[in-house]
This record gives sequence, C-alpha cells and structure tokens, in this order.
Amino acid sequence: MLAVGLLQLYRGGLYGEGEGQTWDKEFQCKGKESLLLDCDTSDRENKTCLPGNAVGLTCSEPDDVRLVGGGSRCAGGVEWYDQGEWRTVGADDWDVAAVVCRQLGCGSTVSVPPGNTTRGFGVSCSGSESSLRECRRTYDLRPGLTVICSESVRLVDGAGLCSGRVEVKSNQSWASVCEADFDRQDAEVVCRDVGCGAPATLQGGLYGEGEGQTWDKEFQCKGNESLLLDCDTSDRKHNTCLPGNAVGLTCSEPDDVRLVGGDSRCAGGVEWYEQGEWRTVGAEDWEQEDVAAVVCRQLGCGSTVSVLPGNTTRGFGVDCDGDESALRECRRTYDLLPGLTVICSDLLVQPDIFLTDSMGGVSRGHQGPEMFRGYNFTITCSTQPQYPGGSFLLTFTGSNRTQPAVNHSAAFLFPAADDSHQGNYSCVYDNYVFSHNFSSESELLSLTITASPLPAFIIRHVVVLLILLTAITTSYLYYKPTRRQKRVNRVSSMDLDVNAMEMVSLSSRAEAGPGEERAAQGTE
Repeated sequence: MLAVGLLQLYRGGLYGEGEGQTWDKEFQCKGKESLLLDCDTSDRENKTCLPGNAVGLTCSEPDDVRLVGGGSRCAGGVEWYDQGEWRTVGADDWDVAAVVCRQLGCGSTVSVPPGNTTRGFGVSCSGSESSLRECRRTYDLRPGLTVICSESVRLVDGAGLCSGRVEVKSNQSWASVCEADFDRQDAEVVCRDVGCGAPATLQGGLYGEGEGQTWDKEFQCKGNESLLLDCDTSDRKHNTCLPGNAVGLTCSEPDDVRLVGGDSRCAGGVEWYEQGEWRTVGAEDWEQEDVAAVVCRQLGCGSTVSVLPGNTTRGFGVDCDGDESALRECRRTYDLLPGLTVICSDLLVQPDIFLTDSMGGVSRGHQGPEMFRGYNFTITCSTQPQYPGGSFLLTFTGSNRTQPAVNHSAAFLFPAADDSHQGNYSCVYDNYVFSHNFSSESELLSLTITASPLPAFIIRHVVVLLILLTAITTSYLYYKPTRRQKRVNRVSSMDLDVNAMEMVSLSSRAEAGPGEERAAQGTE
C-alpha cells in the first residue's frame, strides 16, 4: 500500500473522473488493515455512479522524518525512518532543509548549522519537493544534516528564502494574513523569525493569494520580539479580507556575508558569519565564478568583475549554481579550500553633488535649486576617500566637463548663469582600481535659471558700495577713540607742567629770606 499518513480529506470529484471503468464492489474496511486487499468486500448497493463522484483522497505525509536533539520538533538533526530504524540523513545544502521543514509543517528554514559529526546516507533535493522521499537518494556517507525551522510562520511563492506571501500556522494548517492586520513592526518580527534581515517591501497581493483560510487574528508586535509566537494578538477589526490583500513580504538578506581587505564593502575576501565568528569561504577553481556571482548579488554590489587569486587562507567549501539569491542557499562542503577574493562592479560609493554661490543668487524652488541669471556659481563633486586618484566628469544638458579629483573632490566654476545652464547635472567618478576601470554616478541635481529681481551689474555695484561703507565705518570707529585718547593725554601733560612750575616757585621762595619775599611781593 501507499506509505502515507492519516486521512485529511476525501470528496467525490476532488481530482476529476477516471477514464476507465468504475469498481463494482464496496469495501468493508475496519481501518486497521495494513493493505486494502485485507479488507472485506461486498456487492455495491448502488449499481450506478453519477459523474463527479469518483472519490478523491488527500492523505497527510507519513511520519518517516523527524528532527532530534534540538529541543523542538522543528529543530535538530534530520533522521529518516527506513527498514524499521531511524537513520541519519547526510546533506550539505538548504534545498534538503527546505523540504524537511515543509514536510514537517514547520514553516521556512531558518538555518543549517554545522557541527553534526554523525554521518548518514546522502540525499539530494531540488527544494520544491513536498517530502524527503521524493528526493534522490545516494548511498555515500555524508555529514549529518542539522536543520532549524520556523515553527509558526513561513514565506511562500517568493523568489527566495527571504520573500513570499506571509502564512501562519493555525490548527495544523497554514493561513494567509490580511494586509490590514499587518504592519511594519509585525514584518520586522517575521523577517527575524525566518532568519532574514530587515523588511524591505510590504504589500498586499505581492505574491498572490493563498488557497487556504485567512488568519482570524491581528498581530500586536512591538518589533523587538524574536519569534512571531512572542507577539500579542487581538481579534480582527475587519471581518473580511478582500481579494488581493494577502500580505506579501520581502526581507533583506541577513548580514551574514562580507568582503574584507579591499577598502570597499564590494571587494575583498569572502567571509561568512557563523556560530558567533566570521569564517573564510573557499571554493574550487571551477566554482569560484558562480560563488562570486551569488556573493555580489547578496551584498547588492552589482555583478562580478573578477575573482582574484592569491588568497592563501583556506576556508570551508561552498558550491553554488550561480542563480541563488544568497550564499546560504548554496551547497556546503566540509573540505578546506582556497579562500575566495571577489571584486564586484559597484566597487565605488556614490559621489555627492552640491551647488554653491558667492553672491547670494541661489534659492530653493519646488523642483530644486534656482539660480538668478548673471550670477556666478560652482558645482562641486566629492566622494569618500576609498582609493587615491580618479577623476570627476560633470555631465549636464548640452556638454560635459572633466577635472581630476583633488582630495577626492572637484569644483566646476560657471562665471555667469544663463539659460544654457538650466538642466540636470550629475557627477560621475571614474577610477582605475584592481586592473579595471570603475565608475559611480551621483544623484541628479536639477538647476533652474530665473530672472534676477535687479540687473546683475547694479547688484554688483551695490555690493561694492556696501563693502566700502563697511570699511569706512570700521575705520572711523577704530580711529575716533584713538584721537580722543591723544587729547586727554595732551591735557594731562599740560597740567603736569603747570604743577611742576608751581613747585619750583614755592621752593625758590622758601630759600629766600623774609625781606626778599616781601620785596618780591612789592614788586609784584
């Protein structure tokens, strides 16, 4: 008989009509028989079977797979019940883990931690199978597989492990969630629960509609919970969920891969964060291009430019097809292989662009900066100090200008603004690094040229007069107290001279006798 689990659903016409004849007996099974042939039969009470009544049956998957040693039915080492005993399953990729989590009804795969030293028979899956027994089985001994699944939530029908329609487990079945009952804080917890990074996109109908029921609760997550099960729930405010509102979620890839030693987040040796430490990633020569493509894609660094030799550090092996969205979806080997150094196309950071003027002729408009006609202005391009040298190309409507980068910036002077200067400007930074040419473009700066409220030459003369007036006023205020101080000093000097003369006179009179003093007074 079929090696399947318990009955879940049966209904006439569920899977269409057969092309052959209809069985002319009626089964009289007690339910405990091992084979259908062990059941009694009797003649049918109804001689005819109307169209649409060919019975369809849905059974649950058999309980021939389990996870052990992880403290939960959804975490642990993978074992398969085979020939009367539980045997270790050996594998090294996420495709097998995804099938195991799906078969056990445990949601999405969160992680595939290493460290299982037990070896078991090999299994190879594509990742889309509904149960492990649909996968290919090999008989070479491979390291045992340890899987951690998300028990309560999963993302389905997405492009990878970190995107899809949100479904939560309810009464041993999966239910979609209505967009009206789901917010950004709920999304943060879901992305964390399934082992991904921060939420990037949240939208109803993004990944289609679910075929089952709709979740009848509303999550009240604070955003810092580790699992969706830790969030409070309340009754739904909306009793219905209109079509196209099953919430779809795209999470960013987890920050578990980085490139080091290349002076850019998009260049360097590949490292993978695992069990609390960063570990070197290695690959065979013929696998390096595919692994590099996945790394650049996961980091959002564009495409692969080159894979450099010379990394003498050895790391655990990774085998990718090249189309995976993240390195954790690749197959992992436990061989020590040469470390991988990758250069991605988005090596240079995006440069900055900004506008300055020395005469106050710029203002902020609805579409960007506005410059008065006839005024001079400067557009400056700058970038972070990653690599020495390089040059800036200023592109704008009608022409381009190029200048070398000095201290990672370049200034482009425009003596007098006119209508030809109106348009969109951008800075393109070019540099030759790692034996390749790289470039990065800034955001657009939209400049509008407008009429000045006064002719430019009048404003220039007014500015000059104001400068002269300021200089004269400053000089006057400086020299005025100086002259006053000189007058005060001069008066003080005269007083001192008079006092000195009086002292001399008194002294002379004291030396003369009384007669001489009276004679002097008579003379006076």
